[in-house]
Amino acid sequence: MKQSLKKIIKGYHVFRKKYAHGNRSVMRVLSMYGQEPKVMVIACCDSRVDPALILQCDPGDLFVVRNIANIVPPYEKDKAHHGTSAALEFGITVLEVKHLILLGHSQCGGMQALMDKRTATEYDFINNWVSIIDAPVTALESVDDCAKYALNESYQHCLTFPWIADRVAKNELNIHQWFFDISKGQIYTYSLDEKVYKPLEEYELPKK
Repeated sequence: MKQSLKKIIKGYHVFRKKYAHGNRSVMRVLSMYGQEPKVMVIACCDSRVDPALILQCDPGDLFVVRNIANIVPPYEKDKAHHGTSAALEFGITVLEVKHLILLGHSQCGGMQALMDKRTATEYDFINNWVSIIDAPVTALESVDDCAKYALNESYQHCLTFPWIADRVAKNELNIHQWFFDISKGQIYTYSLDEKVYKPLEEYELPKK
């Protein structure tokens, strides 16, 4: 435990040296002018799937929200607490990001809980959260298949938010479904036309 803490504190010092030293440091500029990320990522809490690390981004590049199993819930305007929906609203309507990436991954514990929901431990919050995904778990062969199914459903949920659907229709926002294979360290992106996941290396960059 002591070594774990020592490692992250050492990392903090590296961060300070790289991003926070000097009058023209990245953090000072971001503090003066605010954040203007063009990309938002919905990622999982899994410690192996850090979007900024995987994509080698600097502070200010990504607006990120992480939750169990990188789920986007459907649009529900009520008195309940909606953390992911609030983050979406801020990223889309305030920051006006141009790209929304739904980043799923292999070996997802949240998706395993969804597949095991009939026999799994009844957690206080996890079971109810992952049940947002109405997956035909008996027809899915693996937890990775379930994760990819959840990405498709989260994509459809995105379009239930009126301010997301409006921007997508006007080509002001692109939604991407990405799947990160932990063992390979590789991202696959979903082709809406071909209905398959392809290596990100084969992806044709959008015009904006």
